[in-house]
Amino acid sequence: MKKKLIVYFIIVSVVLLSITAVFGFYFLEKFSHTQIRVNESNQLFELKRGTSITGFVKQIEQASLVDDAYLIPYLMKIKPSLHGIKSGTYQLSSAMTVETFLQLLVSGKEVQFQIKFVEGKPAKDWLVTLASTADLEYKLTGLPLTQIAQMLGIDGSLEGWLYPDTYSYIKNDSDLAILKRAYQKMQTALQSVWDNRDEGLPYKTPYELLIMASIIEKETGLDNERAKVASVFINRLKYNMLLQTDPTVIYGMGDNYNGRLFTKNLRDKNNPFNTYVISGLPPTPIAMPSLASLEAAAHPEQTNYLYFVANGDGGHTFTTNYDNHKQAVDKYRQFIRKRGTNNVAK
Repeated sequence: MKKKLIVYFIIVSVVLLSITAVFGFYFLEKFSHTQIRVNESNQLFELKRGTSITGFVKQIEQASLVDDAYLIPYLMKIKPSLHGIKSGTYQLSSAMTVETFLQLLVSGKEVQFQIKFVEGKPAKDWLVTLASTADLEYKLTGLPLTQIAQMLGIDGSLEGWLYPDTYSYIKNDSDLAILKRAYQKMQTALQSVWDNRDEGLPYKTPYELLIMASIIEKETGLDNERAKVASVFINRLKYNMLLQTDPTVIYGMGDNYNGRLFTKNLRDKNNPFNTYVISGLPPTPIAMPSLASLEAAAHPEQTNYLYFVANGDGGHTFTTNYDNHKQAVDKYRQFIRKRGTNNVAK
């Protein structure tokens, strides 16, 4: 009789445990499909490195993402695929369930932020953009451009060597890492353009093409003009004429430029970027050129143009001789006088 009671007890216990297990599994499965609470359209969740499971649960409770957060460790036990959550910053969605939230943390796919570097801007402006961008590790703050160039492995000026583009990054990526990517991308683009350039161009090195592209970038923002602008400067180099381009003078003036150029600025022999007095190209690029400007420098139009000046419509008038250029300049000056602006013709 005693043996029968023991057997009966064991059977009942097993049945009860089975029922409990089934009920527990069903309860946890139902919990896994519970939607998390998201209060903002771009709500983020940051899990710091070294956080324990207990700390993780507490963080979820404090953020009020889900009720019964204490069940998460048990859910992880019955679903091994939810083990191994990774630290990082994640984008939450109102459509997420507890399970898909945990799957995201296991995947390690952190939210991607973006920073845009605009073509035609000098290096110093890009550094301002970096310094004002949130969620970065700042390694370059207060460093001179020469030191930053050395950190990137650039032997010389930083100017021109960074590719204009939109770059994605995750929280706590460094500003230096982003610039390294921009430098590598420009190296690749420049080499490709150099390898496929037209024959007979007056460049001795890819760097000279980069300098020319930066000048083209500053002279026009119109894609259909870049190759024409390139042809003017190529022709002037071939004829040993001074480039006489205002953007180089302005770049060399630095913070002394106040929005206007005067005759004294164009005659300044102490400005190494003053292409009204120096022969050939300036010593470095003057901005970050786009791929379109690199291509224009490598494939200029075949023209006899030696001059160009703004036409008042956002474009330029191109001419082959000084008399026609002077007429175009006079026409543009009449235009700006009528508009009452202080723009200076190029």
